[in-house]
Amino acid sequence: MQKIINGLLIFIILCMPSYGLEEFNDSRIKYRKALMDNNKNKMKKDREAKIDTFYDPEYDYSKFTARITDRDKTTRVYKVSSENKNIAFFYSGDRIKLRPATGSSYCHASVRSVEEGYFVIYIDNIAQCWDHDPFIRRGSMIIVKSDTLAERVRDASIYRHVLLKRKKDYYGQFNRVNHFLWSYEQKRIQLAEQYDKKIAELEKLKADALEHLRSKKEDSIKLQKELSYRLDGLDRDLDIYQIKKDDLIIDRWHLDHDLGLPVQKRPDAVELIK
Repeated sequence: MQKIINGLLIFIILCMPSYGLEEFNDSRIKYRKALMDNNKNKMKKDREAKIDTFYDPEYDYSKFTARITDRDKTTRVYKVSSENKNIAFFYSGDRIKLRPATGSSYCHASVRSVEEGYFVIYIDNIAQCWDHDPFIRRGSMIIVKSDTLAERVRDASIYRHVLLKRKKDYYGQFNRVNHFLWSYEQKRIQLAEQYDKKIAELEKLKADALEHLRSKKEDSIKLQKELSYRLDGLDRDLDIYQIKKDDLIIDRWHLDHDLGLPVQKRPDAVELIK
């Protein structure tokens, strides 16, 4: 008995590490799966965020760098180039401020025209921000500031968000239309098969109804013959069991004759009333 108990204890001791190892492996698998799902969700959210809008509310869109490319003879009108794509939101007449890249004072100016990568400005008083020369040299870098541009960029981001949603809806409709067109033949066959099945069921119901009507007609013909036969039998029985009333008429003649009333010598022939 003691040997059996010792053997059981040894078996339990040997099996315990394997059970613990399986539980440890299961926990590691669950942890890795949860981590992968979390990373997938994060990547999906980042991808959706990039698709929705590029607008960063913490970034200052009112300031950007530009470079003078040309000027007119009055040294008041300048053509400015910039790699900032947001200059496309400038309109003629917009008020802006500008200063040299190394300066701190701003000049006031107005936008005259805008084209891709360039915009033309009219500076009110160049001396407010530029005291080196009576004009700004070509190639000089300037800092442009426009609160109006920042507002338009924000509005454009909102409208872009609306357009992206609309585009997403259109793509959804487009995919559904394409899916319908691609699967048209298959859907046509399936639809025809469904209606063929319904037509077959209706044909079967029609045949059953006509068969039932024909069977009812045959039964009605047999019933008609049987009723005609029974009615003829009833007519014969009525003729046989007809009640006659001539006894009362004869009795009345005898009664009148006994009373001495004027009557004929013989009673009249009795006409049977049917």
